[in-house]
Amino acid sequence: MKIAAKLIHTYLVILPMLIHMKKAYFLACALLGLQSTTSALPVSAGDGSSGVHARATALTRSIAEKAHLDEGQYLRVKQLNTKMLTEMDEIKSRYTADQAMLDQHLAEIQARYEADLMALLRPAQVAVYQQARTSMTALGRSPR
Repeated sequence: MKIAAKLIHTYLVILPMLIHMKKAYFLACALLGLQSTTSALPVSAGDGSSGVHARATALTRSIAEKAHLDEGQYLRVKQLNTKMLTEMDEIKSRYTADQAMLDQHLAEIQARYEADLMALLRPAQVAVYQQARTSMTALGRSPR
């Protein structure tokens, strides 16, 4: 019983700290998970836009499942995801040698993305999205 109580106490102490982690960690986890789910998709040689579109589609579907987007929202969120992923890829290639600048620009892109996404969602959808994001950040994996 003492071990279980100690584990619960530890969980209750650590969980609030995990919930307040930076949004960048969530985005990194989401993109890492997205990359692993889309790595099996074919990507044509060229500008890599089909890879970005595949990742944007997968990310949009994930958001749509959680937040129950309508058709118009789905299309706007997909455009937003495509723009964000394209910008991130460009920044990663431009600042590979300068980690501080890379982190700064990625944080700016993410902040802009979050603000634009929140503007597209209805209040109930924002709450569902934020809960899913918090769960993913706190647990280090996507919620079930």
